[in-house]
Amino acid sequence: MTRRQTLDTIARLVPEGSRVLDLGCGGGALLALLQRERGCRGYGVELDDAKVHDCVQRGVNVLQLNLEEGLALFEDNSFDVVLQLDTLQNLRNTEAMLRETARVGRIGIVAFPNFAHWPNRLSVLRGRMPVTKTLPYQWYDTPNIRVGTYADFEVLAEQCGLRVLESFGLHEGRIVTRHPNLLASTAVFKFQRA
Repeated sequence: MTRRQTLDTIARLVPEGSRVLDLGCGGGALLALLQRERGCRGYGVELDDAKVHDCVQRGVNVLQLNLEEGLALFEDNSFDVVLQLDTLQNLRNTEAMLRETARVGRIGIVAFPNFAHWPNRLSVLRGRMPVTKTLPYQWYDTPNIRVGTYADFEVLAEQCGLRVLESFGLHEGRIVTRHPNLLASTAVFKFQRA
């Protein structure tokens, strides 16, 4: 799946005209797309200096914050949608961040590499950590501090008092709804407080 296809798929989950907070927004590509094509407005949150600069160049409002410190800056229900794409696996405070996402946004959307995807399982069976398009790093230089699966998130969402509104997997340009824990390289969940 190309990055653009992924962004388009995620963008369709965001209602038009929404107030959006994009946590770990990178260079702001998704928020720029949402502003341009869906009439959304909002902020990105990013720590990396170069990526903050990219956001500014794209015309995306960005705050340079460390997500490990939480979202105390934002009041309850400040946003219609809070996004966390390829962010969750890089955080130490995963549960707290999910609860904060549900606190500051009416809807949360997360996407993360699905470690249970069958090629990853096969790699582990062969005695090696997987290196794929979705998990492109060697075990010793990965920014991912957590590995999770589609099925793991379902359990975590319940533990965090979240109600899953929609979920599916993504793999090579297509949405995966049958056996996403096995057949999808990326897990996507849309949720709200239960």
